Amino acid sequence: MKLFKSADLIRKSKYISRDLSWLRFNYRVLDQAKDPSRTLFDRLRFMSITCSNLDEFFMIRLGSLYNYIDYGKERIDYSGLREMPFRRKLLDFAHRFVNDQSLTYLNELKPQFEKNGFNILRMDELTELELKKADGYFKNTLFPLLTPMVYDSYHGFPLMMNQMLILGVVTRTEAEGEKGQERLTFVQIPQNLSRFFELTRKDKVIFVPIEEIVRANLPKLFRNVEIESANLFRITRNGDFTLEESDDIDVDFIKEIQVGLKTRKKGRVVRLEVEKDASPVLMTVLKERWKIDNGNVFVINSMIDMKGLLQVIKHPNFRGKAARQPSPVPPLSLPEGAEDNMFEYLKHHDVLLHHPYNSIDPVVRLLERAAEDPHVLGIKQTIYRLADDSRVTAALLKAAENGKHVSVLFEVKARFDEERNIREGAKLEKAGCFVIYGVSKYKTHTKMLMIIRKEGEKVTRYVHLGSGNYNEQTSRIYTDVSLLTTNDVYGHDVSEFFNVITGHSQPDDYEYLITAPKDMRQQLIHLIREEVRNAKKGLPSGIVMKMNSLEDKEMIDEFYRASKAGVPIRFIVRGICCLRPGRPGLSENIEVRSIVGDYLEHSRLFYFHHGGQPKVYAGSADLMVRSFDRRIEALFLIVNPALKREAINILYFNLKDNQNTYLMREDGAYVRRNPSPEEPIFNVHKEFYHRHYAAVSENSLYEEWLTRADVQTDNAASNEGPPLTAPDFPSDADIEDAEMEAELATLNSEVDEELPSGEAPQDV
Repeated sequence: MKLFKSADLIRKSKYISRDLSWLRFNYRVLDQAKDPSRTLFDRLRFMSITCSNLDEFFMIRLGSLYNYIDYGKERIDYSGLREMPFRRKLLDFAHRFVNDQSLTYLNELKPQFEKNGFNILRMDELTELELKKADGYFKNTLFPLLTPMVYDSYHGFPLMMNQMLILGVVTRTEAEGEKGQERLTFVQIPQNLSRFFELTRKDKVIFVPIEEIVRANLPKLFRNVEIESANLFRITRNGDFTLEESDDIDVDFIKEIQVGLKTRKKGRVVRLEVEKDASPVLMTVLKERWKIDNGNVFVINSMIDMKGLLQVIKHPNFRGKAARQPSPVPPLSLPEGAEDNMFEYLKHHDVLLHHPYNSIDPVVRLLERAAEDPHVLGIKQTIYRLADDSRVTAALLKAAENGKHVSVLFEVKARFDEERNIREGAKLEKAGCFVIYGVSKYKTHTKMLMIIRKEGEKVTRYVHLGSGNYNEQTSRIYTDVSLLTTNDVYGHDVSEFFNVITGHSQPDDYEYLITAPKDMRQQLIHLIREEVRNAKKGLPSGIVMKMNSLEDKEMIDEFYRASKAGVPIRFIVRGICCLRPGRPGLSENIEVRSIVGDYLEHSRLFYFHHGGQPKVYAGSADLMVRSFDRRIEALFLIVNPALKREAINILYFNLKDNQNTYLMREDGAYVRRNPSPEEPIFNVHKEFYHRHYAAVSENSLYEEWLTRADVQTDNAASNEGPPLTAPDFPSDADIEDAEMEAELATLNSEVDEELPSGEAPQDV
C-alpha cells in the first residue's frame, strides 16, 4: 500500500483544517500590528489581541484536542490527520506564529517606543532615583502580596493558576565545607495589580514590568541562601470542559456548571511559556510534573503575555494618540427626533441598525422606557453576554420592580461568562423575574427581545432581532446588524420561539425565522439548491454570505455543488474557513475574503439572488456544526424593501473594501488585497459613517460582484501576491501512515454533480 505523508493528505483534502485556519486568522491580526500606516498605539492593541486570541486557542481548541487524546476517542481533522500527527503539526504552526509575533515586537514595535513618549525598561536600565522608587513599590505593595512556595519532599507541588506569571527560583543553601542542596521555589506574580510600575522621566513615561521588580528584590524573599536562577514562566490550562447534562429534573444545573468551572482552574497544562535560557532544574520539574514535551514549551524571546500592553495604550498621556473612533451616525431608517418616541415610530416603521456605525442606544433606551411605561405588560429577552454594569440588567430589574412580567433566558454556558451570567441571573430572580439558565443539551445563542405593550384594545409586540449581544461595550467595536419592528409576523414567530425555549412547544413552522436545531441547515440547503436550479436553466444566480466562521462539511459540499453548476459565490468570512476556494473542477466559482481592521466583523448576512427577487437573512448563526446541531440559533428574513436594500448595501461595501481585505488562496494561505494605482481607496470601516440613502438605492450587488469572470479573476489575483504565511502543506511535514489512504478516500469522496434525489429537504 502506498504511504502518504501528512503534506499529501492536506494537499488532497477538499477541506481546510479548522484549527490551522484559526491560526491563519491570528496571522491576519498580526499583520495589522505590522501595518506602518497605523499609529504605534493601534499596532500595540493588535499585538495584545493576538496574545489574547492565542491564549483562548490553547485553552479551548488545543484543550479540546487533548480531551480526545486523554479519553482515547478517535478524531480525524478536516485535513485528514489523526489526533497525534495533527497535534504535532498544530504545535509546529503555533511555534512559527509565536516566533513571528516576537520578531514583530522586537524589530518593528519596540524601536519606536522612545519617539512615541515611553519605554518599557528592565531594572538595570533605571536611574538611581528610579530604582529607589521601584524598590519602594516592592516594599510597600508587592512584598506583602508575595508567597514563595517551595517544592520538596515536605512541600507538595503547588497549584499554579492559569495564565498567571510565575518566577521559578532555584536556590542553594551553603553547608559547611560542601555545596548545599538545590531547592525549587515558585513565586506567583499578583494578578490583581497593574502589569507595569509607572515612572516619569522628563517628558517620557517609563513602564517597568512588576515581575522584573520582584526578580531584582528576590534576596529579600530568600535570605541567607544563594539564588542560582530565577526564570519567568506562564502556563495555559485546558479550559474546554464539557458539561454532561443530566436529564434528572432533581439535578441542580447551576451547581453542575459551578463544579465544571472549578475543574477549569485545575485543567491539564497544554502550554508552557518560558523566557530563554531557563534553568534545566526548573524545566525538568515542570515538564515531568505536567507531562508535557518540547512541542508544548514555547521559549519567548520578547515579552511573556503581551496583553499587558493595554496598560500602555490606556495611559492618560497617550489617549489622543490612538486612532479615534468616530461618533455613531443616525440609522438611515430612523429620522432625527424619532427616537424620542420610539413606541409611536415603530408602530409604523421598521428600523435596521448597523453597529457600531449606529449606536445600540435606541435598543437600550427602548428597553429602559419599557421598564417605566405603564402600558407595557411584559418583556422577554435572551441574553448571551452582557457589559459590566449593564444598563440592560438595570432596565430588567426596574421592569420587575414596576410589576411587569419579565422572562429572561440567561445562557450560563456562554464560555468564560458563566460566572457573570449566573450572578446576574440570580440578581434578576431575586427581583421577581422569571429566569431560565439555558436549555438542556443546547447553548442558546439567539439575540431576541420582545416588549408586549397594551395600546387601546389591542396588544402590540415590539421585537428586536440581531446578530450581536446586548452589550453596550462590545457594540462599539463589533460590527452587527439588528432589526426593530412591530410587524405581526415577526411578533408571532418570536412568541412561538420563546415558547420553545422557555416551555415545551414545537411549532410546525415559522414564516420569517429559520431556527436551529430545528431545520436551519436544511432550509439553507434548500435556498442554495434553488440557486443551482436557476444556474442550470441559464437564469441569473448568486450567493453572498458574511459570517464569522464557515466550517460545516455538509454546507461546504452544497457550495461545491453550486460552484460546479455555475453559481457565483462570494464569502466574507472573518475567521475560520474550512472551504477551499478556486480549486479547478470543485470551487472555481467561489471566492473567500476576510476583513480584519478597526472593528471585529461579527455580523451574519446571507444573500440569495433568488431569480432577481433577493432573499436576505441576518441573525446569530455561523455556518458551523455547533450552530446547526448544538446551539439554539435564529436567522430572520429582512422583508422590508428599503431595509433589504440597506442590508444588501452592507454586503456591497464589504466586497468593495481594499484596505482591510485578505483574499484566501486555494492552499489555505491569505494574501492582502491592495488597490491598483487607478482604484480609489475604500475603507469599509470608515465609509459606513458617510453612507446616504440615495447611494444605497443605486448599488447592484449582483451586477457588480456576482459574475463568474469576477470570481475567477479575484481567485487568480489571490494566488499572485505573497501570502502572510506558508501554505497548509509544508514539504517538511513528514508523517507517514498507510491507513490514512483509506481514511482520505472516505473523508474526501467526490461531490456528486447532480443534487440528491428529491426536491427541498424535509424539516427535521
